[in-house]
Amino acid sequence: MGDAKKAQAIIYGLALGDALGWPIEFLSMQKVNIIYGPDGIQEPPTPALYTDDTQTSLVIAESLIEAGKEDVDNLMAAVTRRLIAWSNSSENDRAPGHTVTEAIRTLEAGVPWRESGSPATGNGSAIRVAPIGYYYQNDPARLLEVAHATGIATHSRASSDAAAIGAAYLIKLALDGVPPDQYARRTLEFTDGVAPEFDEALLRIGHVLEWTDEFAAINHIGQGWVGEEAVAMAVYCAMRHPDDFVKAVTRAVNIPGDSDSVGCIAGGLMGARLGLDGIPNAWVLRLENQDKLTDIAQRLAAAA
Repeated sequence: MGDAKKAQAIIYGLALGDALGWPIEFLSMQKVNIIYGPDGIQEPPTPALYTDDTQTSLVIAESLIEAGKEDVDNLMAAVTRRLIAWSNSSENDRAPGHTVTEAIRTLEAGVPWRESGSPATGNGSAIRVAPIGYYYQNDPARLLEVAHATGIATHSRASSDAAAIGAAYLIKLALDGVPPDQYARRTLEFTDGVAPEFDEALLRIGHVLEWTDEFAAINHIGQGWVGEEAVAMAVYCAMRHPDDFVKAVTRAVNIPGDSDSVGCIAGGLMGARLGLDGIPNAWVLRLENQDKLTDIAQRLAAAA
């Protein structure tokens, strides 16, 4: 059995980062500053509504609960079935990405998961893998295999593959208590040779980590619309604010880019690092479906 409180912190963390970023996704920073003030959005709304980023993370969590100890084909059968069910459900009303939608329709048509992914760019492979990093914390080879499989089912591009593997591995590193200043180097070692674009994005963190202007720094790394940028931006936030969940996720979302996705990855990573005590309880109480999130986290821990 895994640590249920850590599982809850990861699920709450990613959902809160997602919910914090969603209200300002697609807004210019000028508009964000007009609405929320010069520092941007600083807390999630009430209720804190999350997006497809969290919904697909829960799909992965439920699939691991069902089949995480089975071979990759049986696990991916569960992932495929649950992705299709989610895609066709009334819950799927949070503007999912085109690449994910197209890939799920391809899966539904009977195309095998190894062939269903699109070479289009995007971050959908990376935003949903936090449960994989938790479940396979102590089995990095299996973590890599499952992150790769779930990623290529929708995003076949090498950089998206590396982003999925890297994002899952970062959760493991955080759970292992690895200091954030080692996240980029250790992740580069783990994903070595998968995609130069992913390596380049993580290396950009080193260019800017000491900049005093955090907004300029995170924008130097990217905008987060593609997986390698979203992961690198989240890592920057964790490295810059290693002991402060609120500062890390507010830095992650106040960008002229994919706010909810970068927030989701950063929130899950900081939840893994800091645990429940590091997340404001007042924020957790705002989460939509909090009971559902708690139940999934506890069952994930029991299955692990």
